[in-house]
Amino acid sequence: MSDKFYRLGCDIGGTFTDFVLLNDRTGEIQINKCLTTPSDPSDAVGQGIRQLEDVTPDFVQGLDEVIHGTTLVINSIIERKGAKTGLITTKGFRDVLELGREIRYAPYDVFAEFPEPLVLRRFRLEVDERVRSDGTVIKPLDRDEARDVVRRLIDMGVDSIAVCLLNSFEYPSHELMIKEIIEEEAPEISVSISYEVLPQIREYERTSTTVTNAYVKPLTGRYLSKLSDRLASIGFEGKLFIMLSSGGITSVETAAEFPVRIIESGPTAAVISGQYYGKLFNIPDMFCFDMGGTTAKSCLIQKGVAGVVPTFEVGRVQRFMKGSGLTIQVPVVDLMEIGAGGGSIAKVSKMGTLQVGPESSGADPGPICYGRGGTEPGITDADLLLGYLDENYFLGGEMKLDREAARRGIEEKIAQPLGVSFIQAVWGIHDLINETMAGAAKTHIAEKGGNPKIVTVAAFGGAGPVHAYGLAKKLGAPRILVPPNAGVGSALGFFTAPRAFDMVRSHKVALKEADFSEIEKIYQEMEAEGAKTLQKSGEAEDIRFERSVDARFVGQGSETTVAIPEKSFTDVNREDVRNRFDETYKRLYGRTYPDSPVEFINFRIRASLPERLLQLPKIDPADKGTSLDDAVKGQRQAYSGIVKDFIPYTVYDRYKLFPGAKFQGPAIIEERESTVIVGEDASVSVDEYGFLWIEFF
Repeated sequence: MSDKFYRLGCDIGGTFTDFVLLNDRTGEIQINKCLTTPSDPSDAVGQGIRQLEDVTPDFVQGLDEVIHGTTLVINSIIERKGAKTGLITTKGFRDVLELGREIRYAPYDVFAEFPEPLVLRRFRLEVDERVRSDGTVIKPLDRDEARDVVRRLIDMGVDSIAVCLLNSFEYPSHELMIKEIIEEEAPEISVSISYEVLPQIREYERTSTTVTNAYVKPLTGRYLSKLSDRLASIGFEGKLFIMLSSGGITSVETAAEFPVRIIESGPTAAVISGQYYGKLFNIPDMFCFDMGGTTAKSCLIQKGVAGVVPTFEVGRVQRFMKGSGLTIQVPVVDLMEIGAGGGSIAKVSKMGTLQVGPESSGADPGPICYGRGGTEPGITDADLLLGYLDENYFLGGEMKLDREAARRGIEEKIAQPLGVSFIQAVWGIHDLINETMAGAAKTHIAEKGGNPKIVTVAAFGGAGPVHAYGLAKKLGAPRILVPPNAGVGSALGFFTAPRAFDMVRSHKVALKEADFSEIEKIYQEMEAEGAKTLQKSGEAEDIRFERSVDARFVGQGSETTVAIPEKSFTDVNREDVRNRFDETYKRLYGRTYPDSPVEFINFRIRASLPERLLQLPKIDPADKGTSLDDAVKGQRQAYSGIVKDFIPYTVYDRYKLFPGAKFQGPAIIEERESTVIVGEDASVSVDEYGFLWIEFF
C-alpha cells in the first residue's frame, strides 16, 4: 500500500478558507476553517495547513493530493486586476466586445450601464483576413501584416494577447500562424487563441471568452506557481489539482493554460458533494443549498446528476440581473447565486423598506459582531440576536462574537429608522433573506422542470444549516439533509469529483446531409486532445469519453444538447438521433415539431478518469453513548417564527449524537463550523454516518 494516503481539499471563499483532510486508509476526516487573506490567498492556505498539523502531526509527508478551489479568477475580473491585454481580430470586428448581442438587459432603464470590456479599444487591432462559415478562405492572412500588428501591441506594453478571428473554429491556420509570430517576437508574453480556448460558433461569446482567458492567464499562472512553491516549502511532494467550473478536477498546468475554466471553481464543490450524497442515499431530487459569508449558491440535482450549462456571466454591473455581465462560454455547473451570506448587509432602502443584500461586508471587516471594525448590520448579527448562534461557540469558540455591538447596530440602523420594534427588525432581517432565497429557488427549480414540494434540501456552508429550516418551509420541501461538518461541506466535494475535461467543436451541418464518418473524425480529434490533457494529471489509464451533440431546428437561435451513447458516430442511426432530440425538446418545452428539419451545431465530449471513491466513515456508537441526555448542552431562548416570540430551544452537541438518535424541535444542534436550527414543527433523526435528517410533521 502507498505510504501517501492523505488527501487535502482546500476551498478559498470570499470570507473563509475551508480545509478537509481525508485519510484514505481509515476514512477519518479532519477539518479546519480560517479567515481568507484577500491580499494573498496562499497565506490562508499555509496558515490552515499549519493549524491542521497541530492536530495531525507530519501529515504533509503522507499527502498524495491537494485539491484546490479558488475565487481568485472571478475576483480579478470583478475587481479589474487582470493583465494589460491586447486583442487581434478580423478586420471589421474590432468592436464586437461592445456590440455583444445588441440586447439591453433593462430595456426601459435609460441609465442602464454595461460592463467595460476587459480590453480597451486602442488595444484591439485588426488583420485583413477572411474565412467563410464553412472554413473556405476568402482572403489569406498576410504574415508580414500580422507581424506588424503583433509588434504594435508589444510596443504598447501588453502582457497578454488574445487572438480571435472570424470562423476560426472551422479553419484555425490563421490563428495558429499569429500565435507562432507572437512566440517568435515576444516569448514572454502570454497568448490565448480562440481555437484552443473555445473553437465554437458565435463570434461575441468566443471573443469574450478568449479575451477573459487572456486577461487572467498571467495572474493565474503566477498564483498557481506561488501556491505550488508554498506547498513544496512545507514538504508537499504529491499532486496539486484544481477544481473546474464544470465539476471535474484538472492539473495545475491545464488550469494555468485555461484559467477561464476555473472561474466558478469554489462554488462547484458543494454541488459535487450534494450529487454524491444524492447517489449514496438514492434521493432523486435534491436542492443543494450552500450559504457562506458572502453569497448563497444553490443547484437542483435531478436523478443524481447536477446540470451543466454551456454559458454564464461574470462581473455583472447589476450583480443579479441577467445580461449585465461579461459572457463566458465554458461548461459550468448550473448554479444559482444570490447575494445572501452571513455578511450580507441589512439597510433601509430609498423606498423606506428593509433591504438585505446583495452587498456584503465579507471577511474584512465582516458583520458588526465579528468585532473587526464592521459598522453595517448583517445576517450573522440578526442570527446571533435571535438566539440561533452562541457568541461563545462561533468557530468552536475561537472567535468571540460581540452581541451588544450587534444589538446597537440593528437598533440604530434598522429599528429606529423604520419605526419598528427591535425584535421586528431582527426577525425581519432573517425572514426577508429566507424569502428572497426561496423566491429565487422556486424560479430556478421551475426552470429545470422540478417540483419544490418533493426536493430534499441539502444544507452546506457556515450559514446554510442556520437558514435551511426557514428556506425549506417557504419552499414546501418535506425534508432537510445536513451532512457532518456541514460548514466545510463544499470542500468535501473535491474528493468525489472526477478528473475530467470538457471539449467542444462547432461544425454546422443538417442532420439529413451530415457525413457521420466526418463527424466521427471530429470526435476522435477531441478525444485525443482530451486524453493529452488528462495525461498532465499523471495518469491516463481507463479514460472514459462521454459524447453529446448540440442540435436545433433549422433557423432556431438556441440549441438542445442530446447524449450520444454510441462509441462511434458511424454506428449512430439518423432516426434515433432525431427521436432523442424530439424527446429532450418535448421534456424541456412541452412539445416538439416533427416536420421541422434539425441541424447539428456543436459536438461535445467529456474525457474523465475513474473517480477515487470516498468511503464515508460510519459512527462508532461506542464513542457516543446511547442517551440523548449526554448530547444536550442545555437550553437557550431563541426566536420562533411560529409563535412570534422567544421560546426555549434544546441545544445539542452534534459530536455526541449517536446513530439512531431521534428528537423533536425546537432544537439547536451545534458543531464547530456551523449551527443547525430546527423549529417546533419538525423532527430530527441521526443516521449511521452522522447525517441529520430533518422532517416536517
